Amino acid sequence: MAIFTDPIREYDGFEPGDAEWLHLLVGDWQMVADLAFADLALWFPLDDGGYVSLAHARPSTTHTVFHTDFVGERIRADLQPLVDAAWSSQKIGRAADTGPTTAAAMRVEAVPMVRNGRTLAVVTTHLDLSTSRMPSRLEMTYRQCADDLLRMGTLGLWPDFATPTGARRGAPRVGDGLIRLDVDGIVQYASPNGVSAFRRLGDVETLEGRTLAEITTALLKDRRLVDETLPLVVTGRMPWRTEIGSHGVSLSLRAIPLRDEKERFGAIVLCRDVSELRRRELELVSKDATIREIHHRVKNNLQTVAALLRMQSRRMVSEEGRLGLDQAMRRVSTIALVHETLSQGLAQRVDFDELIGRQFLLSAEVASPTQTVRTERSGDFGELPSDLATPLALVINELVTNAVEHGLSGRVGTVWLIANRRTKSDGQEILRVTISDDGIGLPPEGHAEGLGLQIVRTLVTSELDGTITWSNRTGGGTTVVLELDLPLDGSQ
Repeated sequence: MAIFTDPIREYDGFEPGDAEWLHLLVGDWQMVADLAFADLALWFPLDDGGYVSLAHARPSTTHTVFHTDFVGERIRADLQPLVDAAWSSQKIGRAADTGPTTAAAMRVEAVPMVRNGRTLAVVTTHLDLSTSRMPSRLEMTYRQCADDLLRMGTLGLWPDFATPTGARRGAPRVGDGLIRLDVDGIVQYASPNGVSAFRRLGDVETLEGRTLAEITTALLKDRRLVDETLPLVVTGRMPWRTEIGSHGVSLSLRAIPLRDEKERFGAIVLCRDVSELRRRELELVSKDATIREIHHRVKNNLQTVAALLRMQSRRMVSEEGRLGLDQAMRRVSTIALVHETLSQGLAQRVDFDELIGRQFLLSAEVASPTQTVRTERSGDFGELPSDLATPLALVINELVTNAVEHGLSGRVGTVWLIANRRTKSDGQEILRVTISDDGIGLPPEGHAEGLGLQIVRTLVTSELDGTITWSNRTGGGTTVVLELDLPLDGSQ
């Protein structure tokens, strides 16, 4: 969840870790909003004595009481005395309920967030009281859990920096399933979704009154594969995440220990059935492995074709035929190099600098077996989509070969390869590739297009959708400039 950070950056009263603690709070407080069935607002002091809203969370377990966003706005005059009192006293304060007969019946509480004895911000909870009915056991348990977490916030015990922030999908949410444990790890309450999740694992009995650790242990078939964090999560001792699997079902668990000034008195365990998520991830891994294997086999086949062309060229009596086969061999080898790079990674993007670094040297060496040609490369290509990498590598191969065979024919010289990647004001990325040599330059009557240059022009216009220009280089030689638009992320 986003947080309005301007006041935090300008505030010089924070100690190391204070700003990160508030970010951790906002990153995890959707859980509290869902448990409290209330909107949450985070207030931070201003120099003039007022407060500004840094963040706002709406509950997903009930309707919101604020339909307009007020992040970045100043606190209302009627709410400020309550927030002032909570800030100075470091104790939870409650405004007088407006009563169920008013148009906007609401209960408001102010909770100071205290760290190392200093109030860093105040959280206000806004609970709608307009629906007058007896709360269910689920609602009472949820609200008790929210009260316990907010009370821990006043003691600096929550949020906890030990909470993992891994990127793996499937983090449990309140609505997915909640289990309340006592200090001994015995289930005091399990929500209907929590009970259903464990029944899918194979446990058909009730959870309440039983030890969650024993329930979980009985469900595990192969205990050699148990995550080492599992015992600490199912007993509620550490604020970690783990995952268990049985009967083809995967269950993600997250524990939030409940503490007071003296000791731990219980825990909240959130659970979520992530079987479908994990199945899709396995499918993606399998597809990625298949794609890599295809690229690997294509590379092997192309290398075989290149070897056959090389063998055939050695048997050719005609010099023209031998040169034609050598050129075909180089082109096939260039395509094989791209597939080799793609076979080594999951992403369909290529580190083109690594690829072209080898290809640039190889192209110059193969095209000049009897002469000395230096190569110099500068600039970065960066990562490119695979559908651009193959034609671009072929174009560079042809241009370097042409520079060596024609521009530097029979002489010592240098070929330069320069990459310049920039972003225009509209966000469009441009790649400009310059290939130069210090050879004889362009003939006065213009350069004739052989097969190689025809391939270059076709690839540039049809595959790369770019432009290419030839000109004489200052100081002698030829300069070729290739320019193309790079596709935006996700628009390939």
